[in-house]
Amino acid sequence: MSENNPREHVIMMMLDTLMDEPLQRALEEESLPAFQFFMEKANHYYPDVVAPFPTMSVNVESTFITGHYSDQHHIPALAWFNQKEQRIINYGTHVIEQMKLGLSRCVYDTFYRLNNEHLNPNVTTIYEDLYQEGKTAASVNALVYRGPVENELKLPRLLRLFVPLDRTIPTKGPSHFVYGKFSKMSPWTKYSHVWNKYGFNNHFSIQEFTYFVEQDMIPHFSIVYLPDHDKRVHKHGRMDLKGIKQMDEQLQQLLNAFSSWEEALERNIWILMGDNGQATVGENKEQALVDLRRLLEPWKITKLRKGVQPDDQIVLGMNLRSCFVYSLHPDVLPLDEIAKKLQSDARIEVIAWKEQEWIHVISGDKQGTLRFKENGNVKDVYEQMWTIEGDTTVLDLNVNGSKLSFGEYPDALKRLHSCLHSHDGDYVVCATKPGHEFIGESTPHHENGASHGGFHNDDSLIPLLVAGTESQPPFLRIVDLKTWILQLTRELKERSE
Repeated sequence: MSENNPREHVIMMMLDTLMDEPLQRALEEESLPAFQFFMEKANHYYPDVVAPFPTMSVNVESTFITGHYSDQHHIPALAWFNQKEQRIINYGTHVIEQMKLGLSRCVYDTFYRLNNEHLNPNVTTIYEDLYQEGKTAASVNALVYRGPVENELKLPRLLRLFVPLDRTIPTKGPSHFVYGKFSKMSPWTKYSHVWNKYGFNNHFSIQEFTYFVEQDMIPHFSIVYLPDHDKRVHKHGRMDLKGIKQMDEQLQQLLNAFSSWEEALERNIWILMGDNGQATVGENKEQALVDLRRLLEPWKITKLRKGVQPDDQIVLGMNLRSCFVYSLHPDVLPLDEIAKKLQSDARIEVIAWKEQEWIHVISGDKQGTLRFKENGNVKDVYEQMWTIEGDTTVLDLNVNGSKLSFGEYPDALKRLHSCLHSHDGDYVVCATKPGHEFIGESTPHHENGASHGGFHNDDSLIPLLVAGTESQPPFLRIVDLKTWILQLTRELKERSE
């Protein structure tokens, strides 16, 4: 037994769209016993951990479990264009878009290909690394979960009426694997019906992990994902407090499964964190929503239902406040020409594309141009080296001699560089200013609410609370958490035989 760290498990609660500013207000204005308990017991609280770009859940989760950005893990965002297959991959932006693309194909992409094909097999996940060290792990309702253990997803009969897939789909996950109703470990059926999104809800996540607690089967590391707050913030805005209060009630329920809240902390290291933030979207629909179909006229954009046609010029990979704009014929329609067209709209704050080793960046609301590449004589706050040429105000960079720090766009260079090397194809990536959101053919939109996917601090900074250890991650980025958590598990007290 380690006298310094007598705890047995690391429990990570990933609370979708948890942000520091509304959390602090909720702590002042609401009764939040669970959050207050954790805040009082916290060894560390960080309000500004950096999420990867685009700030979409599958990219965030892939970055966390692999410890790499998307240039290595190869999950670019929620929607992207697969050049080899000449089709749009969509893991779940909106059911209308998925129906146009082919619902069965999109469901199979989400349930199987995301984890078993698209996530780069040449990088290991935290679950695979823990297994090699003889440790157990749990994924409860996370979308990205690849691990070393053979599992299967069981599709309900009602769902199979709409998507003609096999009753069971093989997949590989951690030793303790929960994926809604499709893969569960408790005997309980509550919160898993079709009207409960087949178990993809906070109550089901808490119910399943409560079962782990009651059965004394908590593994060495667990990630428990609570998805519901995201939709409330989309609808009611980034300062919505009701969703935080609901999460507090669910955390109380989980803590109550232990003999006491103090015992829950004495036996476990707890990590509470968001996944991405959200930026406000204005209430004036015409001004708030940037319609890329109009902006990119007269170029021919691929229709979702038809797929790529011979005379198409552009494909859009829509990710709410960011978008991949693909040129199908870059020799005829070069990327810089697309970038200039996007630059004509002042609501677009970042426009970037790659040419050989250089990343080029312009903006719709700032003058000047910038280009950068890896290696060089400028070191950023994450000890990454860069060569930078042009107007640094385009990305709000602060260069002081050989030192680089960031303003409105955290870890700007590495996040853009990785995004533009995340998958094959010729594309520009762009992001809107806060207050705005992209729309396309059937895109969900959130005027008078909030949205994410963008490059700004509002989308990119999430809180991280740590209770039960004085250990700290090397840098405050989601990409750095995997290595840190693996170290934490190595320091855990061995469970008694």
